[in-house]
Amino acid sequence: MMRLKLRHESGFHYKGVIHTSYNEARLLPGDHAGQTVLSSRLSIRPRAGQYGYIDYFNTPVTHFEILTSHTELWVEATALVENDRGEPRQAEIAPWSELPELAGSTAKLVEYGQQTRRTRPPAEVADLAAAARREEPDPAAAAVRICREIRDHVEYVKGVTGVNSTAEEAWGQHRGVCQDITHIALGALRAAGIPARYVSGYLHPDAEPAVGVTAAGEMHAWIEFFTGHWLGFDPTNRSYIGDRHILVARGRDYDDIAPIRGVVNGEGESEMFVKVELTRVA
Repeated sequence: MMRLKLRHESGFHYKGVIHTSYNEARLLPGDHAGQTVLSSRLSIRPRAGQYGYIDYFNTPVTHFEILTSHTELWVEATALVENDRGEPRQAEIAPWSELPELAGSTAKLVEYGQQTRRTRPPAEVADLAAAARREEPDPAAAAVRICREIRDHVEYVKGVTGVNSTAEEAWGQHRGVCQDITHIALGALRAAGIPARYVSGYLHPDAEPAVGVTAAGEMHAWIEFFTGHWLGFDPTNRSYIGDRHILVARGRDYDDIAPIRGVVNGEGESEMFVKVELTRVA
């Protein structure tokens, strides 16, 4: 069990005046299996009207609008989360022969099995996925092998890709960040016939976090794959999801889970800022 305190400060500095702003944020974690939110809050400057809802992918979303002129948008998400995920569930793994029927049993599973612009795999990745499907005894073993092999081929390097990069572009460089590695893994899993979804959240950077010590963090991305039940895996760190992970949002790819998205009425360019802090409190 691990209790984590989250503070995520982000927003935009505008070079001109913004008159109105309409936004949605996916920054606050929700309750999930093994994850309990003890408290959470979203603070916004300038003062904004806000309301929350749950989106199509069961992600908590905060909509807010600012109707006064401003040159900066500041958003702070804070939360206290208790995680007790235990060991990964290895039961209920469907055999290859049953997976196609299960994968087509609901509309969302069908969607999680289809490629998007961001996840469409290059031929080399599709071949890697086909080999895992052919050689591994069950879909779960194939999924983990796919994630680990992709990570072996992609070096974690910041600054070589952008927020709009695709799996194909990142694979061509064999470098990228967690978002890129996740998109490549999603494309490979779906090519192997395994439904998979993009997950965003946070990961405490220390393997054994000390109680009371605040660490600088950042938003993180990983995958969940379906083999009779959903199982989370972090391809960037070659590990199952554990108590250091805080789950925030799920979707087909990054486009479904952008932390802050909005439209503004005003002039000039903007510069985004982000600061994340994670503290283990118990």
